[in-house]
Amino acid sequence: MNSIITYCKESYDELVHKVTWPTYKELTSQAVLVLSASIIIALLVWVIDTAFAELMKLVYSLFN
Repeated sequence: MNSIITYCKESYDELVHKVTWPTYKELTSQAVLVLSASIIIALLVWVIDTAFAELMKLVYSLFN
């Protein structure tokens, strides 16, 4: 039980005193970057999926 209390105290000390937290400006700029990258990747996947679906329609229409 004593080791659990020690672990919790050391974890709290590390979170409060040793972790470098980002500033609000850094946080928002990184969030915008992640959001933008996610949207770009989603659009790319959608384009590839749509193109592949159209290609498969063409292939199936040729052999049907």
